Formats: sequence, structure tokens, C-alpha cells
Amino acid sequence: MLSWEGVSEFVAVAEAQSFTAAAQRLGISTAQVSRMVGALEARLDTKLFYRTTRKVTITETGQVYYNHCRQVLDGLAEAERAIADLNHHPKGRLNLTAPVTFGENRIAPLVNDFLKRYPELEVNLRLTNQLLDLVAESFDLAIRLGELEDSSMMAKRLASRRHYTCAAPAYLAARGTPKSLSELDEHNCLQGTLGYWRFEENGVTRHIRVKGNLRCNSGASLVDAAKKSLGIIQLPDYYVEAELRAGRLVSVLDRYRAPEDGIWAIYPQNRHLAPKVRLLLEHLGKGLR
Repeated sequence: MLSWEGVSEFVAVAEAQSFTAAAQRLGISTAQVSRMVGALEARLDTKLFYRTTRKVTITETGQVYYNHCRQVLDGLAEAERAIADLNHHPKGRLNLTAPVTFGENRIAPLVNDFLKRYPELEVNLRLTNQLLDLVAESFDLAIRLGELEDSSMMAKRLASRRHYTCAAPAYLAARGTPKSLSELDEHNCLQGTLGYWRFEENGVTRHIRVKGNLRCNSGASLVDAAKKSLGIIQLPDYYVEAELRAGRLVSVLDRYRAPEDGIWAIYPQNRHLAPKVRLLLEHLGKGLR
């Protein structure tokens, strides 16, 4: 196995022609430089320098080794500069996927801001509620909401979301405002795809089966129905926050609201996190807070 130990010290001595000057250049002691170069010579089983009390001269073998080491160190420095450049000017293609409504409302605007900042990127954003195979379809990352099911992926929590149970003021005026979970049986509960609503009572999560005359897999359609006083809905904050602020909907059963759940970015475990992906994750995390 190749070892880098002593290489930087050797190159510094070869260029400075002095152990003391090399130590000053590296910010370490002369004794440490001498020790590292000595260990390198022992490992290579060859003499790299002729040492006298007055000067240090590189050997012929040392000169050959220096030429190769200098190329390697120059290549390493160039690689680091390339990474630093990518950190500030990311390029290439970036593939990500997100749920449709959350993607339209929250992710896409942030991605557009990211593209405006880094115009040399090419982004493919696919909005779908299907759980795509990230490896098979070559996605760099996916945005997932709520509880995660796929433990084979790396996950980074970007933010949290809160669910609201709410209805129009006119509906509550006509049917009454529920004060307990049992009172939901007396109301028209407009359902999404799950068929139950999540609450917390006395520190215990409860899944309450609800019933009503409308079931729809579109959160926006359920918001419209609630605003038209058809019934009560339970949806994440990004569907209803504007309606709550405007007073078109009113939050109910707040004392039973379930804890916030996660907004996640996931990516394959065995995939190196490229600088452009890391920058996007940082950008999304800041934008979603």
C-alpha cells in the first residue's frame, strides 16, 4: 500500500536544500522533518540526500523520486483547485425528484433560484408522487415527506412540516367547532388518499378513521372544497397556511395536533456526494426553514 508519509517533507527539503528552511516552510520542527525524511529513506531503502554540516544535496535517486513526487503533488493541488472551483461554480447535470404539490410550491422555486445563481448547471427536476428507484434512474437525490420507508438510502432532514385540521368559518358556524377527537364523527371529513387522520392525545399518536362525502388525491382540490364549506380537511402546512392567514380557513383541534414530521433529501449510500449536490442540499435546507 502506498504511503504519503514523508513525501511533503522530502519535497520541501529538496526545494529548499535545507532541513531548517523546509521546517519553516511547513510550520513544523526541523527534528520532525528530519525524522519523516529518514523514515521515508528507510521505507524506500535508498538514500535521498547527502547531508553535511553546511549543506544538503539531493542524490541522483532522490532527484528521480523528486520529479515524480512533484508531479503527484501538483496534480493533487490541481484536484483541490478543481473541487474548490466546483464549490463556487458547479457545472454539469443534476437530477432530482420531488412530490408534485410540494415540489411545485416549495422545491421548484428554490431550484430556480439555485439555477439563477449557478447558470452553468443543467437541472432535471421530475415532480411525481411515485417513489422512483434513484439508482436505476440515475437520480442524484429525491425529496421525501413524512416517515421514510427505504433504509438503504442516506437521508438528510432539510426541514419539518406541520399538519393542520381546518374548515371554513361558514362551515363551523353551521355545524359547530369540534372540541374533541370523538366529535369528528359528527362532521363531514374530506379525505385524501389515506382514509385516516393523525393526531396526538396525551403523548400518544392516534390514527383516527374519518368519513365524509368526498375523497380526493389532490390537496388543492380539498382546500377548495373546504373553502366552499363542504367539510373539514387535514393537510400539511404548505397547502393551507395562506388560507389560514387570510381567514378563509380556521384551524381546529390544535391541542391534538401531531408533532411535526420530516422533509427529507435522500440519496444512494454508495454514491459520492458531489459538490453540486451538497450545495443544492444546503440551499434547499436554508430555503425550507
